Amino acid sequence: MTAAAQLDPREPSDGDPRAIRTLLGVWAHPDDEAYCSSGLMGRVRDHGGRVVVVTATRGERGTADPEAWPPERLGRLRETELRSSLAEADVHEHQWLSHRDGELADVSPSRGAAEIAWIIEAVRPDVIVTFGPEGMTGHSDHRVISAWTTAAWRRAGARSELWYATLTPEFHHEWGELNDRVGLWTAEPPVTRSSELAAHVRLSGRHLARKHRALRAHASQTRTLEDLVGSETYRRWWSHEYFVAAGTAERTIPVVVP
Repeated sequence: MTAAAQLDPREPSDGDPRAIRTLLGVWAHPDDEAYCSSGLMGRVRDHGGRVVVVTATRGERGTADPEAWPPERLGRLRETELRSSLAEADVHEHQWLSHRDGELADVSPSRGAAEIAWIIEAVRPDVIVTFGPEGMTGHSDHRVISAWTTAAWRRAGARSELWYATLTPEFHHEWGELNDRVGLWTAEPPVTRSSELAAHVRLSGRHLARKHRALRAHASQTRTLEDLVGSETYRRWWSHEYFVAAGTAERTIPVVVP
């Protein structure tokens, strides 16, 4: 029985990690995995599951001050931050694809999909998590990594469950004003009804504290935002993780390479 089959979509659970033996996360930049799935990764590891993370770029252009942080210097820092963040979730299997930040759309889609297909074949996950076709925030790299992963998953025969990170109407209702104030979206964000979720990871107590540490490890990207909204608000903001099965999402959003 697949992991998703054990999670009743009509009654979303907290992402019961006992149903996931091997989780593969495929993301565009360091910190994507922390925001979208560090809670899920930690839960899977708590129950003895394997977690492998793939990151396409080193996020070397993720700064408002490129003079102080030229790409080579920032890339090295973000490598270190990612290792520390993954360690908070007890994740020690990671692979870089070594593409350039902001340039995934310039890579041949067949090449990108082939790179990920090779990893899927080697890891043989029962669940894969990545961005949905809209890229969550609308970032081009996010949309491309979603398209590559989806194409690779199909090439592998769709033997794994493929889950896209998503959000719910309730999240947008609670956090919409803050999201707008900080400029979180550059395009229409995803919205999935709770009844259609493949998994809903609810974090509190030590699990939320662990995710907070994983996010804080990406200090070059997260410190300014946490300082802006305050630590308690920042923790609550990212205390839920939502995932929708690829087939559900694709009924309304086509998978395309930008």
